[in-house]
Amino acid sequence: MATDKQPMTLKGKALLEEELAELIKVERPKVIKAIEVARSHGDLSENADYDAAKERQGFIEARISEIQTKIANSQVIDTADIKSDKIVFGAKVQLLDCINNQEVTYQIVGEDEADVKNGKISIFSPLSRSLIGKKVSDIVEFNSPNGEKEFEVINFVFE
Repeated sequence: MATDKQPMTLKGKALLEEELAELIKVERPKVIKAIEVARSHGDLSENADYDAAKERQGFIEARISEIQTKIANSQVIDTADIKSDKIVFGAKVQLLDCINNQEVTYQIVGEDEADVKNGKISIFSPLSRSLIGKKVSDIVEFNSPNGEKEFEVINFVFE
């Protein structure tokens, strides 16, 4: 089964590569050493240190595999190169909440980069799906977990 490429920003890929390097160069050797030390304590059937180290090793190896798969299945997009008069992946969008008259800014990013508290929303979120293809002054309506929302697009940029 072929997997679709998932969009990811250059920064998102760099963060995953950083985490991968840390896991491979630091965490993996550390847990291997912990397993060796635990083995030296004798009976493995009642060795909590050994069990904990093996469990940690499983988590590390699973995360390494997960990151490698995400990078392999990604379509990395340099958002600074995007030229569009419509909102697309990578856009940093300034919005006016039509209900409470507050301005908010979100950047549309890949699924793994999403962090709403830091203004990064997944390309697959309801708001992102509503924003794609819109222009300045357009009104965007969508269902959020807190009910119906309405925003006006004030501006957007690609950085």
